[in-house]
Amino acid sequence: MREMHLRVFAVAIAATLLLVPAYPQQSHWSSADDKTAKYIVEMERKWAEGVCVDNGVVAGLLADDFQGTSTSGARFTKADELKDEKGARTAHECGLDEAKVRFFGDSLAVVYGSEHAVGKDKSQPNVKVCQVWTDTWLKRGGIWQIIASHDNRVECK
Repeated sequence: MREMHLRVFAVAIAATLLLVPAYPQQSHWSSADDKTAKYIVEMERKWAEGVCVDNGVVAGLLADDFQGTSTSGARFTKADELKDEKGARTAHECGLDEAKVRFFGDSLAVVYGSEHAVGKDKSQPNVKVCQVWTDTWLKRGGIWQIIASHDNRVECK
């Protein structure tokens, strides 16, 4: 009899949970004084500038399970980026043009940005190359890191 009551109780709890509406994750653009957003934008700036100089930003910036998509559509990992970071530099005048941070709760952010560099394309060393990108940031263990990135080459304005 006690087992029957426990089953009825378990079914009642499960039914109640199914009836409670699930609320969608609220999102918001970062405010100008948001410390986390300022940190994220600063790290994005360092990554953009890292095309020109080895500033060692990749190791802490990208999560170990990071996956990116390059402007050519090829996938790349954190290990690929670490290898590139230690390679020879041909680019100069690297910089972040824009980065806008949108938070989804307390541990997820999407950054929409753009950057430029001269000489990034080795076949055209004096040509300015511009790209727009979307980076997905996740806070795990109290640390914000990029878990995914998608880059698109665009015409410079």
